[in-house]
Amino acid sequence: MVCRIAELQYKEVIDVSDGARYGFVHDVEVDPARGTVEAVVVRGRPRFFGLLGREPDEVFPWSCVRRFGDDVILVDGRRRAVKKQ
Repeated sequence: MVCRIAELQYKEVIDVSDGARYGFVHDVEVDPARGTVEAVVVRGRPRFFGLLGREPDEVFPWSCVRRFGDDVILVDGRRRAVKKQ
């Protein structure tokens, strides 16, 4: 399966260990020197309808990604990181 980075924003990130749904891909981190994808970023959920900002973004290193499906990405969420905003 070939997937473009632009198509990742339509994929939902789901944890394989407990079935938690984190949301949709917001961004990816790329290492231009090596030409590799380093992480998948899911945007934090809005607080109180967005009036109080957002929760921190969740960053899933590429080593956490287990499987790509047509509309989901399965990750091992126990190894994720939280990105400060």
